[in-house]
Amino acid sequence: MLESHETVNQKVLFALKKLLSRDIYLLINDSSERSIAHRLAVYLEEQFPDWCVDCEYNRNGLDKKILDELKTHTGRKGRTVLPDIVIHHRGTKNNLLVIEIKKKTSPNDFDLKKLHFYKMQQNLQYQHALYIGIGVGNKSGQFLLKWI
Repeated sequence: MLESHETVNQKVLFALKKLLSRDIYLLINDSSERSIAHRLAVYLEEQFPDWCVDCEYNRNGLDKKILDELKTHTGRKGRTVLPDIVIHHRGTKNNLLVIEIKKKTSPNDFDLKKLHFYKMQQNLQYQHALYIGIGVGNKSGQFLLKWI
């Protein structure tokens, strides 16, 4: 099931606005990235009712999700990865969106590289990849979206 970039973008923006209106406390108080990602995933579930929305999902079918392009700490090729949020149909190659979140509004080069590889890797087949930088503390309410 394909969804256009524009449709996916609008649904993500709606979910982010809901996060800002309902969970600004998490941002003001610089809560953990995982708690922020979880709340965003809740709002994304509402926007994508025909999809599964999972946090830190590390599976590719029955196998671990591995990015061949990333080297492990031992220098070998391939690294197990846990994207912050994925929107997909579990157990299939039907992967709509992979999201990496950081609690800052400037892009993180490593996460951008991972997102690029998620889209390129044939066995993952993500339709869309998105970096979300979310401001916390005195930057609460600011966010940056960078589509790959």
